[in-house]
Amino acid sequence: MAENQNTDYSASNITVLEGLEAVRVRPAMYIGDVNERGLHHLVYEVVDNSIDEALAGYCTKIDVAINADNSITVEDNGRGIPVDMHEKEHRSALEVVMTVLHAGGKFNKNSYKVSGGLHGVGVSCVNALSEHMLVEVYRDGKIYRQEYSKGKPLYAVHEVGTTDKQGTHIEFHPDASIFTITEYKYDILLDRMRELAYLNKGIEINICDWRKAENQEGSENQDKPSREDHFFSEKGLRDFIAYLDENREKLMPEAIYIEGERKGIPIEIAMQYNTGYSENIHSYVNNINTHEGGTHLAGFRSGLTRTLKAYADRSGLLAKAKVEISGDDFREGLTAIISVKVAEPQFEGQTKTKLGNTEVRGAVDEAVSEMLENYLEEHPNEAHTIVDKVILAARARQAARKAREMVQRSNVFSSAGMPGKLADCQSNDPAECEIFFVEGDSAGGSAKQGRDRKYQAILPLRGKILNVEKVMRHRAFESETIRDIYTALGVTVGTQEDSQALNLSKLRYHKIIIMTDADVDGAHIDTLMLTFFFRYMPELIENGYVYLATPPLYLVKKGQKQIYCWTEEDRERALVEFGDKGIHVQRYKGLGEMNSDQLRDTTMNPENRQLRQVTIENAASADRVFSMLMGDDVPPRRAFIEQNATYATIDA
Repeated sequence: MAENQNTDYSASNITVLEGLEAVRVRPAMYIGDVNERGLHHLVYEVVDNSIDEALAGYCTKIDVAINADNSITVEDNGRGIPVDMHEKEHRSALEVVMTVLHAGGKFNKNSYKVSGGLHGVGVSCVNALSEHMLVEVYRDGKIYRQEYSKGKPLYAVHEVGTTDKQGTHIEFHPDASIFTITEYKYDILLDRMRELAYLNKGIEINICDWRKAENQEGSENQDKPSREDHFFSEKGLRDFIAYLDENREKLMPEAIYIEGERKGIPIEIAMQYNTGYSENIHSYVNNINTHEGGTHLAGFRSGLTRTLKAYADRSGLLAKAKVEISGDDFREGLTAIISVKVAEPQFEGQTKTKLGNTEVRGAVDEAVSEMLENYLEEHPNEAHTIVDKVILAARARQAARKAREMVQRSNVFSSAGMPGKLADCQSNDPAECEIFFVEGDSAGGSAKQGRDRKYQAILPLRGKILNVEKVMRHRAFESETIRDIYTALGVTVGTQEDSQALNLSKLRYHKIIIMTDADVDGAHIDTLMLTFFFRYMPELIENGYVYLATPPLYLVKKGQKQIYCWTEEDRERALVEFGDKGIHVQRYKGLGEMNSDQLRDTTMNPENRQLRQVTIENAASADRVFSMLMGDDVPPRRAFIEQNATYATIDA
């Protein structure tokens, strides 16, 4: 038996973390993670403080900038953080706010009626996780400044000049020793700033990027940002819903708008029915996007269902249709935005993804019921259109159930029930098995020869999968390709509790890899496949089973030596390494051009391949991405994955 290295366990072994040390030791507890999501969350925490000033009625403009060194600047024209001496701490209130956890004006109801950053740990966390932070406060005609390093003040707050401005200026550089990624993505911040502008009508929000683009080097515009955007909304949620549904065909000329206060809770809702077949509901509490919903979303759904069903019964339309309606039918083709302001919201954790206040459900339910009933009575034509849409959804649901039953009749454990083109693996352990969905028979043939038969399965796709955004659910289940996917994976859909829930108990593979060509058509198939998985099998994404394979773009050879290149930069480095003469560069236009050995070495061998895991990061933004598929445009790979990273973050 091995001897214990240390058998003593006493009071000396107990570590007490003081000040902001806990944040630096366990940053994920406060900002979610230390990857891309957490990095951008730092900006949200600082901007949320400015938004809280706006909610209190003191701020009308917020400027956000990504600086040339990848630091962030946020400036507002609010009241400015107080700088006078704090009675209890015996130091400036600014220093207390920036260096003490759970310190801020959010705990005093006289300072803020509602607030997103209610825990008082936001800006101090940002300070703790920043290599350097500078704060300037413009207040009472004077400029006050203090700087910090990893959360510790470098000097006391002091006056450095005079100004006619009012507000707070914060500049911070994330600590590279904490974060695995320190490069900000403009488009991720852009989406959030646009969102905040819509949620807070009448507030100007500007964002710019001072990092120079490649085509700007040496240009005359070096004194201008490489990108900048300005947002200002007069109609708020009505402008927001018009933006979300700009690529969808609307069923009514104007969105239904609900605004009021119930039980002391301000409630604002905009909703619009379209000809689509998916439910797109976005919920917010004090401007915080509650991705997992909560009591405000539950109240909206119950109020909507009850009110529409009562109207449909009174109108006699349901009796004529002779169809059974479910709650899901009332939300098919519905885009809605729910925004509530709660004085003391109860969130699940600091990242605030689900609201738990029970009183909010009743307030939202009551507001929706009353105001939606008035709308239906005052707009009979639109009301009949909505009910017709609901009846159509019910009929489609029943047809989809029958189509699902067709999908599930095959016995997934018998080889006879498997799709004809599936080359299955030998192992029966889902944890070690993986399936490749490959573009075309040619690539499928190479992949079958290059795979490890023990744990790798191949299913070639014939052409482009059905665009499920454009069809009803029963049409999707009638697609042979989609039926083959269900059968190959071994999953079933539909339970007593939820007609759309996916049963993963018989899932046959824990790695589902989409492997397509590195061109526009391949990117389109990626997009269609991810759309299908998001709409019909989101549980696979949530459990981390879905991946995108990254095939190389080039093979650079010189004699017996060869290097695979995934990017243009890789190719340039390979050319430099090999020298000038005797070099052969092959550009792969498709997987079919690669032989089995090349496929195995680059996209199928776990030691060499580059897989990107698909994770649902922001379902609200996903709808904007998927709406692109309603038109004829084919979004290129870069536009889909990088510029719309708020749908899916692709982790290396």
